[in-house]
Amino acid sequence: MRLVIQRCINGSVSIDGKTVGAIKHGYVVLVGICNEDDRLTVDKMVNKLIKLRICEDAEGKTNLSIRDTEGSILLISQFTLYADCKKGNRPSFVNAGSPDHAKELYEYMINAIGEEDIHCEHGEFGADMKVSLVNDGPFTIVLDSDTL
Repeated sequence: MRLVIQRCINGSVSIDGKTVGAIKHGYVVLVGICNEDDRLTVDKMVNKLIKLRICEDAEGKTNLSIRDTEGSILLISQFTLYADCKKGNRPSFVNAGSPDHAKELYEYMINAIGEEDIHCEHGEFGADMKVSLVNDGPFTIVLDSDTL
């Protein structure tokens, strides 16, 4: 599983011109899922995500977690995080999880974040989405379950 975490002042996702998810301060998180991922992988990644101390304290230091700041998460599924660009100029996505598998884990992740009492908005799996955010910093972190 791969997460691209962008600390933001606000973020939103729309489908066909209609906003389906929006947050004030917090994280916009792009989620890539592969076939080797399972619920334990999701649990590990959610635990890391909510405990990351990448929010600023009163002195401007990154000492606070999303929970400490009462921030929200906007979760967006993005299979393109598993793009393989080694050969040619057209990416291959064979390393991305199958749609049924990835959707099940994406929905599990939404619920797992909610169970941690973190407000979680989200996009729609497989939809053509337009994502907007004001990146705070900018501050972007990439997490890969293979390296945690």
